[in-house]
Amino acid sequence: MNYNLIIADDHKMFIDGLQSILKEAPEFTIATTFKNGAQVVKYLDINGVKDLHLLITDLTMPEVDGIELNSIIKEKYPSLKTLVVSMHIDGGMIDTLIRNNVDGYVPKNAEKDELLEAIRTIVAGEKYFSNEVKRAYTDAMFENKKAEEISLTQREKEVLKLIAEENTTQEIADTLFLSKHTIESYRKNLISKLQVKNLAGLTKHAIKMGLLDS
Repeated sequence: MNYNLIIADDHKMFIDGLQSILKEAPEFTIATTFKNGAQVVKYLDINGVKDLHLLITDLTMPEVDGIELNSIIKEKYPSLKTLVVSMHIDGGMIDTLIRNNVDGYVPKNAEKDELLEAIRTIVAGEKYFSNEVKRAYTDAMFENKKAEEISLTQREKEVLKLIAEENTTQEIADTLFLSKHTIESYRKNLISKLQVKNLAGLTKHAIKMGLLDS
């Protein structure tokens, strides 16, 4: 079977390198490439996923980053698999991506054999995370479970503080230069982390635990 892939990365050198690697795997075809997530969203909104099987995306891109892009795709086009390939191996970002059903995550310095293994594993219907990514995620989860302590990323604290100040989703998005969709994702993750039911409970619990003090 032939699998059609799309790539989103703002570095042409990476795209060229990936195209070279995939020439060794005739079962994969690169349908098209994009410089950022906004271009991907626009393309899919017009054309749909059709015969597309996998998106390979970077994390740090202008306009729409990889975290937001994965979230949008999993909400609107769940049949399209997503693989993050990034230099950033941060436990908090990995956790956010996993919560939003990313299918895989490997570092950009991975060997070509591992990259091909990740792609093949994902199109076969399974998840793939490199050992480095697994360690970062495990370490982050261990830190999050310290007694009487909930670990939030700096961005989550910023969003939480603005929520507690009764800002709307749009106002928070404008303040942090992010999209409403990204803020909504942060809000859902905060509610999950603090184990509350709504924004009122979120603010009350955050104040009680002193999470707004820093």
